[in-house]
Amino acid sequence: MNKKPLILVVNDDGITAPGIRTLIAVMNEIGDVVVVAPDSPQSGMGHAVTINETLYCNKVKIDEGPQQEYKSTGTPADCVKLAVSEILDRKPDLCVSGINHGSNSSINVIYSGTMSAAVEAGVEGIPAIGFSLLDYSWNANFQPLKKYIKKMALNVLENGLPDGVVLNVNFPNNTTFEGIKVCRQARANWVEEFDRRINPQGRVYYWLTGKFVNMDKGEDTDEWALANNYISVVPVQFDLTAHYFIPKLNNWDL
Repeated sequence: MNKKPLILVVNDDGITAPGIRTLIAVMNEIGDVVVVAPDSPQSGMGHAVTINETLYCNKVKIDEGPQQEYKSTGTPADCVKLAVSEILDRKPDLCVSGINHGSNSSINVIYSGTMSAAVEAGVEGIPAIGFSLLDYSWNANFQPLKKYIKKMALNVLENGLPDGVVLNVNFPNNTTFEGIKVCRQARANWVEEFDRRINPQGRVYYWLTGKFVNMDKGEDTDEWALANNYISVVPVQFDLTAHYFIPKLNNWDL
């Protein structure tokens, strides 16, 4: 009899978020599930790790089911590190992160705690997928995503991923989809502004505001796919070397 795959589930919205509870339910249909997730929201943490504070990690039970669950005071990347180093007795066959409440397409992949957890798993040599839904509501409808998530997870378990590559999957905010597009990350960014205010004690403080600007008009991007009601799948690599520029840089008088 084939052994069930070991699946690590993480997120950045916190262990009680509806998105991760949905993801746990889907993964329970596939394998043996261990959850290691933050005890509170960690959105926008990127790949931060805890080095100047004490880390706590406690076994909990949030919902009924066969999964083992742990909540941590750390970041999403911390959760993966703790799982691999302290909690699991072997390397997981798959790590899934999410389902994030909100988009992680285009430049958002850089800031995302959800995707950073997936990337950290990839660094550890674990095939990984980050899932996100373009709905920031706590009560977002994750049910239409379940069959697609299961199929993608099974595909990764069967086919594997190249070393250094993880998948970034984003779902439009809809109940039905046109299909799935394998695409590239759009060239887009946030144009930030800071709302400057003064508190009652006379101290200046700021709220970060801004708008998302997509400069990329290509029809092969994640932003195009999502705008046209397709599920976007972007293979993400965490080797940040600009390999094409190395020969030119070698010609500089350094």
